[in-house]
Amino acid sequence: MNSPCYSVAMDLGVCQLRNFSISFLSSLLGTETSSVKLDNSSSGASVVAIDNKIEQAMDLVKSHLMYAVREEVEVLKEQIKELIERNSQLEQENNLLKNLASPEQLAQFQAQVQSGSPPSSTGAQPPAPPAQLAAQNSGPSA
Repeated sequence: MNSPCYSVAMDLGVCQLRNFSISFLSSLLGTETSSVKLDNSSSGASVVAIDNKIEQAMDLVKSHLMYAVREEVEVLKEQIKELIERNSQLEQENNLLKNLASPEQLAQFQAQVQSGSPPSSTGAQPPAPPAQLAAQNSGPSA
């Protein structure tokens, strides 16, 4: 512990943190580290100036973070809106298919859901798109 910056272990941590903050924030502000380097002979005014620069840099970081967060929130809001619309479409399609399915098909589907097996395609033709089903069922009936 030879450094003039500290006299006890707690002061060492504070000194190291301050030196790190100064060099990090100096790079953010685009100034030379040597021009804001803290030494033991610095006056109260230079400490205040350094603190002001640190505060400015923190404000800059905060504003950049807030901007990035706002952008991400907008993207997420748009994704939520699209997912809600997609969910609504799928619910409508599901209701239509339930209404058009025969009781036997519904019972078979429930049995498959309960057993956890995938729908079987043996002997059954693939389901028609909802638009085709609706057109078939809304046609003239004999």
